[in-house]
Amino acid sequence: MKKIFILTGEPSGDKLASTVISKLKQSNPDITYSCVGGSHLYSLGIKSIFDLKEITYMGFTSVILNIFKIKKKINKTVDEVIKFNPDILFSVDSPDFTLRVAERVKKINNNIKTIHYVAPQVWIWRESRVKKFKKFVDHMLLLFNFEKKYFDKENIHNTFVGHPLLEKNITAKIDLSSLINKDKKIISIFAGSRNSETSVLLPILNNFIKMMNSKFDDYVFIFHATDENKELIVNFLKNNSLTNSQVISDENIKSQILSNSIFAVAKSGTISLEICNANVPSIIIYKINMINYLIMKFLVKVKFANIINIINNKEIIPELLQGECNAKEIYSSVVYFLKNPQLMKDQVNNYNKTLNDIRSKSSSSTEASSVLSKYLIS
Repeated sequence: MKKIFILTGEPSGDKLASTVISKLKQSNPDITYSCVGGSHLYSLGIKSIFDLKEITYMGFTSVILNIFKIKKKINKTVDEVIKFNPDILFSVDSPDFTLRVAERVKKINNNIKTIHYVAPQVWIWRESRVKKFKKFVDHMLLLFNFEKKYFDKENIHNTFVGHPLLEKNITAKIDLSSLINKDKKIISIFAGSRNSETSVLLPILNNFIKMMNSKFDDYVFIFHATDENKELIVNFLKNNSLTNSQVISDENIKSQILSNSIFAVAKSGTISLEICNANVPSIIIYKINMINYLIMKFLVKVKFANIINIINNKEIIPELLQGECNAKEIYSSVVYFLKNPQLMKDQVNNYNKTLNDIRSKSSSSTEASSVLSKYLIS
């Protein structure tokens, strides 16, 4: 029986991995799995060797402060992978954790095929890393077609699979009337998947919502949470008495809430693609501590934080970063859009042109699972 070890490092990677594995299970039902994962892989019946929260760290300083914990988890993970002896080590995103494990595993057992999903963003910083990947990555699965040139140059096997957040998932319709008053307009809030980033943004978003409530009474604010940070957000809202704010973590409900939203405020990250795919106008927010910011500003070679803006080399979706990431700026930007419907329509039209260029021929999960299948029979 064929075996696959799935390696993720944060909730978003867990979600991405699950879309591929759920598709692979349909065509290859007799595979045995083990993983470092979260709730999405667990829902597929795949148990993690430890809680994903134990390795989810954000930022340079956070990694430094937890370096010994991370090394310990890397060592444990390598031991478990070698013991499991899979045909494929399928690593997803979080390269500072997953690819370090993959490198160690490959040195110990070269027969294990290493396939990495979500290429490290070498087009943003540290392009020199590509040469190193050649030594231990058998196949790189790319979310964006413009990434191919970086890996082709080093003769690393790669496949453009597209981004799974651009797939149209058909789910059963859920009656939202019990959750949201039909007279209220929905503004979706995405405060990040990690507690560390969510904790920074919650006070800012709290003040933004209070400013909105002082001027309007026809909006409801829905926080889209992961299972990992739902409790943090729920407790924060309860302590701040935001009665027109709710927290949703169920994936089907989140999807329908988003599609019924008039606007979205989202922490910079892959969630922006899901928002764009739902044809919802938005703004991007992001804030980290000053040390991390200065390091990142020195290393990063692109102008923008959002992938849509990076691809177009211009700001299609407004970005409020660092000092501009405050309640007043968020309020002003959101109100400006809400009072100018044509601006919202123009934004949607502009980013849809980009989405059409970065969708795969079928779906990301189909393309990625097809590559895994080929390695299982090779």
